[in-house]
Amino acid sequence: MERRVIETRFTAEDARTENSLRPRRLTEYIGQERIRENLLISIAAAKQRGEPLDHILFYGPPGLGKTTLAGIIANEMGVNLRVTSGPAIEKPGEMAAVLNGLGEGDILFVDEIHRLNKQVEEVLYPAMEDYAIDILVGKGADARSIRLNLPRFTLIGATTRAGLLSAPLRDRFGEIHRLEFYTPEELRMIIENSAKKLDVAIASEGALELARRSRGTPRLANRILKRVRDFAQVRYDGVITEAVANTALDLMEVDKMGLDRSDRRFLLTLMETFGGGPAGLDTLAASIGEDAGTIEDLIEPYLLQNGFINRTPRGRMATARAYAHMGLDVPAGIV
Repeated sequence: MERRVIETRFTAEDARTENSLRPRRLTEYIGQERIRENLLISIAAAKQRGEPLDHILFYGPPGLGKTTLAGIIANEMGVNLRVTSGPAIEKPGEMAAVLNGLGEGDILFVDEIHRLNKQVEEVLYPAMEDYAIDILVGKGADARSIRLNLPRFTLIGATTRAGLLSAPLRDRFGEIHRLEFYTPEELRMIIENSAKKLDVAIASEGALELARRSRGTPRLANRILKRVRDFAQVRYDGVITEAVANTALDLMEVDKMGLDRSDRRFLLTLMETFGGGPAGLDTLAASIGEDAGTIEDLIEPYLLQNGFINRTPRGRMATARAYAHMGLDVPAGIV
């Protein structure tokens, strides 16, 4: 897979600056108003009772702020945050060790929680319900189970594939929140805040242009800001105006709707090779040389959100909006 400018998954490039750009408190957090208000109430109530928060599940496309919210919740509660991921914990004993290392009220954040294997997941069931884990000691006929009590903690899970989460694990979360794509105005505010932290001069119109092409994703907005900052510094006087933003993003092949070469290749293949569809996911993936999971996680969510494609029982179909965006005539029967 080619390196995409509009890649929304966390990368090494993001690791160098993303933490410094993240808000630390809910009052600083922009967007996701419904979730923010619910969390403000939950946190205030938990602190008044002197109890840990209920377990929380965040789901939605990558780059929308699931990890950021976990950090904010830990800051608001005044507790430690332990971060891990589903693929990093391979054995039940490893999960037991992580849980046993938590302090009273601490938060365990598990990214990609849908990728926990079944044996590891089962360790979480009594831990989430009873704050205890069952450990098997000995072998064969001498084996016996010992229950180890844990401090009261909060598990925050994050996933981009909520449908892959098992029902027993999903049902143990007290709060489940879906993160939505951000509006251009919300992203403009995020970009302007990030520009201040990076000491970048940016005009409001330039910030809005970056926001429009950021696919509704704060992570991508911050990454594009850093790329355009370099362009403005080398080619212009260092100020990101609307004209500078347009020139830089056109050079990066990110169009007015935030689509890049991979998105346009996907749409053109669907429209020109398959007559607008319906076409199966695996067939489309083979035609453009991409992994089906990559298409489902990184390309399709934004195209669906903006009405460029439809998912039907027979396969993917391009819409009239997609034809218009790509400058093609709309065939009969396409809506």
